[in-house]
Amino acid sequence: MSNHFATEAGKQRVKQAIFAVESQTSAELVVAVRPSVVRYRHVDYLVGFAMSLLALLVFLFYPVDFEIATMPIDSIVAFAFGSVLSAHCPPLRRILVSGRLVDTEVGRAARASFVDLGITRTAGRNGILIFVAMYERRIEVIADVGIDQPLLGTAWAGALADLRRAVAKTDLEMFVVGLTALGPILARVMPRADDDRNELPDEVV
Repeated sequence: MSNHFATEAGKQRVKQAIFAVESQTSAELVVAVRPSVVRYRHVDYLVGFAMSLLALLVFLFYPVDFEIATMPIDSIVAFAFGSVLSAHCPPLRRILVSGRLVDTEVGRAARASFVDLGITRTAGRNGILIFVAMYERRIEVIADVGIDQPLLGTAWAGALADLRRAVAKTDLEMFVVGLTALGPILARVMPRADDDRNELPDEVV
């Protein structure tokens, strides 16, 4: 999905889905996509440390004579190799990063974007941020105070679950379908009025 979002065609598909939703409801949707919310450098360093420790164990216990004078340099090289490997191997790093840390960082980034993008400034406080973190394969949905989420019922919760699955699978088609499905759900509680105006951008941020 990251590749599709990076293309103009992918952005246009999401924009059209937002337009379709907002044609049915007074709610205002904003989709924000981030490649990653943090750099997770500590994971790279931990992998580097593990590689240097492994190299040291090999030097000490493998039944071959190694040059003692070069062991420190070899350990540093092993550390650098592990760090670079982690930095350039997203699946490995994703496995090693704590799920709780990922949830915390994505939530923090989403809340910051909610404010930075001015979603709180709509007249009816009816903005909804759909925040997508591509590296983390997480989605965070934040609704302003003018939207009573409990009134939206289980259909709303199910639609958000579909969006989360789409991002987890990096499936743009599933994401667009899930996004479009929000329209009828929101329309039941917040139908679009004749004098509604578009206060937030439809483009992918």
